[in-house]
Amino acid sequence: MAEIRVEALQKNFGEFTAVKGSTFTVADGEFFVMLGPSGCGKTTTLRMIAGLELPTSGSIFLGGEDVTFNRASHRDIAFVFQLFALYPHMNVRKNMGFPLVCQGMPRADIRQRVEETARLLRIDHILDKPVSGLAGGDRQRVALGRAIVRRPMAFMMDEPLGTLDSEFRDLMVRELRELHNSIGATTVYVTHDQLEAMAMADKIAVMNHGVIEQFGHPQEIYDRPATMFVADFIGSPPMNFLTVEGGLAPGARDVGLKEARIEVPELREAAPAETLMLGLRPEHIRLDDAGPLRGEVFGTEYLGTTQIVTLNVGDTQVKARLAADVMLREGETVGLSLDTARLSLFDATSGRALASARDDAAHALRTGTGG
Repeated sequence: MAEIRVEALQKNFGEFTAVKGSTFTVADGEFFVMLGPSGCGKTTTLRMIAGLELPTSGSIFLGGEDVTFNRASHRDIAFVFQLFALYPHMNVRKNMGFPLVCQGMPRADIRQRVEETARLLRIDHILDKPVSGLAGGDRQRVALGRAIVRRPMAFMMDEPLGTLDSEFRDLMVRELRELHNSIGATTVYVTHDQLEAMAMADKIAVMNHGVIEQFGHPQEIYDRPATMFVADFIGSPPMNFLTVEGGLAPGARDVGLKEARIEVPELREAAPAETLMLGLRPEHIRLDDAGPLRGEVFGTEYLGTTQIVTLNVGDTQVKARLAADVMLREGETVGLSLDTARLSLFDATSGRALASARDDAAHALRTGTGG
């Protein structure tokens, strides 16, 4: 396996720029996820790494070698597509062994490699069955097996679970991560599903309109979003945003919010005088009769162990994640307090984060020492 390094990668289609100056490194053996909405440039980036698209500018290195303009067949990369792309006239064994046949590998070696891979994927019992009669999950395992038998330097996966139902998808998320751990593969995985990304990734690049807005560990991205887009895209429900009243005075550490003063984390950069938004995750809102904010209960969504409560705070709706046994009535007014150590502050004009969860709080969350 090998490190993948991308430098200032750009892709234009006529006057439209699909990818704008992306730079990142995928470490050897890392599970790297490119996450974002449809049309954000993640699949185009993946196809350029794989050699299926040529970049307009920039460089791609695989294992230290510049492969920017190499053909896909010269990159030693395996690609797993969303729609499986299996050969319907072949059984499972022949589908998995086909890349090795094309390489001219001896039949005995092909058989051994295919059977080893099938056992790894737990599909050795269906090797001689036609692929046309297989369930979606088994078809995806066959597609993965066909990629794995080649033992390439890196795997590219373009939304491989997108066509599966929720039960199969949850199963395959666990199995893909276990498979990655067992073979030590370098993997670049594209998805629009934040739950898939958070469950599997070592590192995530969040893309929007062709730009990587944030790159980092899953919990870092969740706790310390770099932009309002990232804060809104990551999390279910997403981060709440409340308009700061009166801006932030020079040297101040608190802001005005619905006639209350709320302490904010230390700023990363100077804040503009106005157009500030305070961001707070639903789990960082608590019911508190003595709290600085008041909210009117609009509705609840019961989720088993928790419930999502929608509250009207002035003219803004916010969502709070509360214990399932908390009894609230629609229209009831309640006091609210915020976990100020885990708030974020954004410039509403640019969308950039000016402050977010304090380093000590973020560290406590990552290490499990937080209260």
